[in-house]
Amino acid sequence: METCATRETILQAIRDIPLLSPSAAQLLQLSAQDDYDIQEVIDIVKCDAALTARLLKIVNSVAYGLVHQVTSVDRAVSYLGERVVAGIALADSASALFDKELQGYEGPAGELWAHDLRTAIAAREIARYAKSPLSADLAFTAGILHAVGKAILSDFLKQTAPELLGSLDGHEIHDYLDGERRLLGIDHTEAGYLLAQAWELPEALQLAIRWHHQPAQAPAAFQPLVYAVHLGCLLAMMAGSQSADALQYHLDKGYSDYFDLSPEQIALTLLEVNEAFSTLQHALHESGDPIS
Repeated sequence: METCATRETILQAIRDIPLLSPSAAQLLQLSAQDDYDIQEVIDIVKCDAALTARLLKIVNSVAYGLVHQVTSVDRAVSYLGERVVAGIALADSASALFDKELQGYEGPAGELWAHDLRTAIAAREIARYAKSPLSADLAFTAGILHAVGKAILSDFLKQTAPELLGSLDGHEIHDYLDGERRLLGIDHTEAGYLLAQAWELPEALQLAIRWHHQPAQAPAAFQPLVYAVHLGCLLAMMAGSQSADALQYHLDKGYSDYFDLSPEQIALTLLEVNEAFSTLQHALHESGDPIS
């Protein structure tokens, strides 16, 4: 395989990506804390008129079927939950990344957001089975962000998916990450990690992005979170993915060290992911959200 772009070109592309909106950045910072109060989330939303309008449209959509219209930020945040609010703020702030066509992965526009949302929901559900305390909110946020590096690498991987898949079939490469590194000198987990650093995201989110396909390499203190995202990502691919790299990564069975999950519970989680994804996706579509 021949390199089609220099690593430095890709690093410059990462540096050129705009910063997150203040609201999105603040909400992501909060999501990584164990002791934040929902009022802090409400206060951030109230200072952002566009985000306030977005949340009210979403919570009052037909998909949620509320009997009484929600007219206050307090009730909207309480109903949707802090994790969903942070995800919506992120999607709105970085829609150019999440909604773009992933030509390098043969994925249609919106596929990255759909996969990330499924992963977030799955990681949230998996966190409930943790053997030691693990924030479901943090797992959800990490899931939303975990594959953002694909939006960066896609532009440099155009027309290479058939070659990478052929190399996998011929056992020339270990997995899709290996192929990315051989072509570009960087894979999507590292690209996403560098973007997370540029965005000054909390360390837990940075590491979940960096190691979600290789969770055993994450620092020990962060492995429960990273394994939740790792397993959530694979479940999301099983639930539905239109990208060429779907299910082209290896499952690290080390997740059983951190989660009490039977095959039946994994199957049930997959059903819950599809149901929750459908509801939220319909709500976003009805609200006119660009990511839908």
